[in-house]
Amino acid sequence: MGTVSRFADRARPAAHRIESEEEAIATARRLAADFALQASERDINRVFPRAELDALFQSGLTAVTVPPENEGLDVANALLGEIVAIIAEGDSSIGECLEHHFTVLEELRNEPNEERRALLFVRALAGDHFVAATFAEAGAAVPSGVRYQLSGRSLRVPGILFADWIAADAIDTQGQAVRFHLPCDTAGLQIIDDWDGFGQRTNGAGSAVANGVIGNGEAVADNRHQPHTTSSALAALLHAGTDLGIARAALASLREAPRSAGVGKLALSVQATAALLESAGGKLDFAQVSPSTGGTEAAFFSASAASITASRTALDVANALFELSGNGATSIGRNLDRHWRNARIRANDAAADDLYRAAAAHYFGDG
Repeated sequence: MGTVSRFADRARPAAHRIESEEEAIATARRLAADFALQASERDINRVFPRAELDALFQSGLTAVTVPPENEGLDVANALLGEIVAIIAEGDSSIGECLEHHFTVLEELRNEPNEERRALLFVRALAGDHFVAATFAEAGAAVPSGVRYQLSGRSLRVPGILFADWIAADAIDTQGQAVRFHLPCDTAGLQIIDDWDGFGQRTNGAGSAVANGVIGNGEAVADNRHQPHTTSSALAALLHAGTDLGIARAALASLREAPRSAGVGKLALSVQATAALLESAGGKLDFAQVSPSTGGTEAAFFSASAASITASRTALDVANALFELSGNGATSIGRNLDRHWRNARIRANDAAADDLYRAAAAHYFGDG
């Protein structure tokens, strides 16, 4: 897929190595409890969670999907979705960073160059943070001898302000998709804080601006006849995980509300969402172990069902905060509206109608 441009020296110590799924879930719960302490204040003042992200990436939790052949743990996808949900319940902006990081690592799993894959997984095990960025303008990648020159501005992506590596996708002058793997301090690469939204205020969203960046970009396989991959399925699964975390955080704010049927309905909706996520994780495990078009499609649409349901549940629970918590719910100090803002802005980013049309074609055929 892509190539490593270079490796920057890392001053920080190597990350801890998590040895079991039990340790992974315990680490997630401990970190999420810490992240929740100042999450509201960070949101109000837009203070980036840099110390929290350092703790997350040093904990080893961000490398739990590295395959065993690359000395990783490779946890089950249902557990991975739950880990993201736990972190997102503590702070959904941090959960969203984790969501995008794991999606890049899934793409590395299918990297055909074994040396490149091994080198980048070593960086993940060491605690490096990965994001993907798309340079959508045609001709952003221009051949330069045996290499490519990358220019232009990427689409905005969460987490890029904190990242160590960017998996940059671009289109060359012949219309071919090209991928680079670039350290964020690559010469000619600038990371811009251009966040503009009322939710996910501290997720480190921004854009990459490339000014003639030279890199060993390589052509990406044409997947037009197989639009869904294990990476896209995992992206949907982890999107569901973050929204599930938002829903749980909002539901926890209702613990002082009367034990009404409405509260019970919301609690069961959250549980149903978690069950969908777990089911989708199992299908994705199967698609990774026994790759096939049918298995990958099944995993993608199962994960998409979880994602759509999680988004709706997060919004429903966040809305109910103001209906069921009384006048205190509108207090600026409590900042309960952040749950609705976070769920709303993420729902706006999801192209639900396109997904529904694709699902109709999948389940009933194109005709």
